[in-house]
Amino acid sequence: MTQPLRWLQDEIADRMLQKLDIVKLDVKDILVVPDFAGKHLDVLAKSYPKARIFSITEKGISGFQMWRAKALSNWRSLFASNACSLEDYSSSGRFNVPDNSVDLVFSDLLLHDLPDPKHFLQECWRVLREGGLITFSYLGPDTGKELRALDLSELKLKNLLSPWDMHDMGDALLGERFSDPVMDMEYLTLDYEKPALLLADMSALKLMDSTPPKAIGKEVLPQKITLEVVYGHAWALGKRLAKAKDNVAYIDLNQIGRKTRSDSA
Repeated sequence: MTQPLRWLQDEIADRMLQKLDIVKLDVKDILVVPDFAGKHLDVLAKSYPKARIFSITEKGISGFQMWRAKALSNWRSLFASNACSLEDYSSSGRFNVPDNSVDLVFSDLLLHDLPDPKHFLQECWRVLREGGLITFSYLGPDTGKELRALDLSELKLKNLLSPWDMHDMGDALLGERFSDPVMDMEYLTLDYEKPALLLADMSALKLMDSTPPKAIGKEVLPQKITLEVVYGHAWALGKRLAKAKDNVAYIDLNQIGRKTRSDSA
């Protein structure tokens, strides 16, 4: 996301947190990716008052901005190391977070910007504790469908990096060993009075070239844009079990306990 769409990121985070109200989860540590100085920090602090919040910060967010936001919402988070930025994750392919160290991964409108969402899911599996939860939202392939219906080569339209629908993501969660995935989707409509505002938002959503054309008539562009917002969550269960491959389950010998005389007596 970029600053022009901060309101959208806040709105979707709020809807995600409402969905978490019905989920029972003992949370000591939360990883927010991407994190930004938004109102979600206050809600997370109220919902999980004893939790620390670790951040994978969004591009353009300074360490001081996050420190100040956390100081105002949850002082415990000040003692959590600022994990890394999205740029760090993009270059290294890893969160700067230890294995089995968080109970909740909260990801708001990120997955559609990643070339390989499966790798992101693998990292979430790595850092989640047994019984932990991943919850996320992202933009689905129907986002901006009104623009794609136009025959305007000068718009230089682009597809989302990861055009996965909710069924694709559900399959990917199961493939990465997550349990009981729950997926749902809704359409949001953005209405515009000025073409310049529509073009600015589409550029911010990375649906077109970052430099939109200067002169496109109002009568040519649609006055509304559809966003397909996909939500999902899944559990990290059975982390001590080996991953199956080719229908054969491989189990580490260290996971097999030896029965002693006293056990068999």
